[in-house]
Amino acid sequence: MRFRRPVISSTALSVLVAVYILFLTNATYWSRISARFADEPLNLVLLNAAVLLVYVVFLIIFSAPYVVRPMFNMLVLIAAAVSYYTDRFGTIMDRDMIQNIVQTTRPESSNLITGQMVLHMLLFGVLPSLLIAWVGIRHRPFWQKVKVNTAVCLGLVALAALLIGSNLRAFIPFWQHDRHETMAYLNPAMALVGAVDYAQRQLRDLNIKAQPYGRDARLGPRVAQGSRKRLLVLVVGETARAQNFSLTGYGRDTNPMMAARDVIAFTNVTSCATATAISMPCMFSHLGRDNYSRRAFLGSENLADVLRHAGLKVEWWENNTGPKNVADRIPVEMVANTPDPALCAGGECLDQVLIDRLRERLVTYDGNGVLILHVMGSHGPAYFRRYPPDFERFKPVCRTSELNDCSSQELLNAYDNTILYTDYILASVIDLLKQREDLETAMYYMSDHGESLGENGLYLHGAPYMFAPEEQKRIPFIAWFSGSFARRDGLDLACLRARVGEELSHDNMFDTVLGLMDVQTDIYKPALDAFAACRSPATSSVMP
Repeated sequence: MRFRRPVISSTALSVLVAVYILFLTNATYWSRISARFADEPLNLVLLNAAVLLVYVVFLIIFSAPYVVRPMFNMLVLIAAAVSYYTDRFGTIMDRDMIQNIVQTTRPESSNLITGQMVLHMLLFGVLPSLLIAWVGIRHRPFWQKVKVNTAVCLGLVALAALLIGSNLRAFIPFWQHDRHETMAYLNPAMALVGAVDYAQRQLRDLNIKAQPYGRDARLGPRVAQGSRKRLLVLVVGETARAQNFSLTGYGRDTNPMMAARDVIAFTNVTSCATATAISMPCMFSHLGRDNYSRRAFLGSENLADVLRHAGLKVEWWENNTGPKNVADRIPVEMVANTPDPALCAGGECLDQVLIDRLRERLVTYDGNGVLILHVMGSHGPAYFRRYPPDFERFKPVCRTSELNDCSSQELLNAYDNTILYTDYILASVIDLLKQREDLETAMYYMSDHGESLGENGLYLHGAPYMFAPEEQKRIPFIAWFSGSFARRDGLDLACLRARVGEELSHDNMFDTVLGLMDVQTDIYKPALDAFAACRSPATSSVMP
């Protein structure tokens, strides 16, 4: 006897898929929303009944012939992928996270594709998609379907509004104050909203051209009339959180080499954002966190441009996921494009490649300039790949990207080893600069954002800034100056050490670097220069 596959109406299939997505791919959402309404079970039911009805309406809209299967399968696969990263790492799939995904590199993304992720996708994505592809779908004639579906959708929307309106007094405060900590995890709704928002922004920003900024910049007498040339190495850190730097109070000795090199470490510094795609452009812009937007950043030249306008040699050396449009108008060297087999594997390189490149460059370096080094740092989740075996001091370590499979101590050990290696990299920069006694040299290190290591169930970074934990926002900021640099700059290092606890952020970098390189321009703001208060007034960078 021939087996006949089941046949189901498009409306019934819409309901089944909506139920599947809401109840089986939303573990984190249900955990948070249930906790929020723990004392209000009726409101919990009303709210999520309304959510289910909206999901059904959305699916019914796309239940037309030739559209229903690919659309439903795509939604199920998206929901499965989002649920994996949300449930495992606490990831919120908003617009900024979508931007991170789009801008990620192949090696970086490969670290996130694990055996458990593939198994999860097979069970929660591929298997349901095969079932959708297998069943027969019954459709009404076209115009009858339009009329019926329109009536059903309007009725369901009205019912959802009625459910919410039945206790509006309770839901309004929830929406005003708590929705970011609950509804942000609703899958795949927030991912779809974020993707649409990101696409719209990309299209809107497609033809933006950077407007001139700081074109009046010139070198002041400290540099222009100095007997020695001045070189600043600006190191942009990756995923380094201040809580794990012994220089800023951490109990473990993760910075033994820098501690022996007379660096100045600031202890109260925050990032502009919690993801590289936003925080790095923000830290190089003049906008500040409060005024930063992608559109505003693209529409104006940034710190790298102003330094170039002043006549400085400015170069960007990249060992991460790219300059994020910061270096659009200056020379960029991608070190992974000429990989060292001893230091590079799978398209990623240890940060030692930057030190080797700096050693070569300093042999013949001449002139006043700024070298910007974008390091791989502590980029997760494969922390164990960010340092060579000799730097595995803290053991045992987590050796997988499945962070939930590791104990908190193993995860912490692996991360602390990355900080230990960063300590070596920065100390090596200092040692190489010391060898050029004929130059006035300095190093400026600041991380792009921090990292969560399982605190409160969160891993990695990228949480919305509004309620991101301190671990993702507190960053290290470390400076070193050669004796000749400090003297010529009029910097009182004892004064700086006395002020290391003052509140600083990415907002300070633009003007602080201008001050260090004695760039005179109308756009320089002494109040934002972290070192201005400890610089001799006679050597101020303010234009006359």
